[in-house]
Amino acid sequence: MELLIMQVSLFVLAVILGVELITKVPATLHTPLMSGSNAISGITLVGALLAAGSGEVSGVWVSAIGMIAIILATINVVGGFLVTNRMLRMFHRR
Repeated sequence: MELLIMQVSLFVLAVILGVELITKVPATLHTPLMSGSNAISGITLVGALLAAGSGEVSGVWVSAIGMIAIILATINVVGGFLVTNRMLRMFHRR
């Protein structure tokens, strides 16, 4: 029970810190910041693929959660590429 309380407390602290940091970033830097964070999601995608294919833990729920992680990480990475591409087109000279 103590471990759960510590993990939830750490999660809440991370959320509060993240919100505070994001509110301090100027609006013009939000798109490059999002592009960088979406690049990090590529690492999450690789981790989800490795975890889903490890075969150490078997079960329907484990496979389902692994598949959901792969799908969500893929959506996030593709969205990051689309946002970055749109941002770079804004600065493209004609």
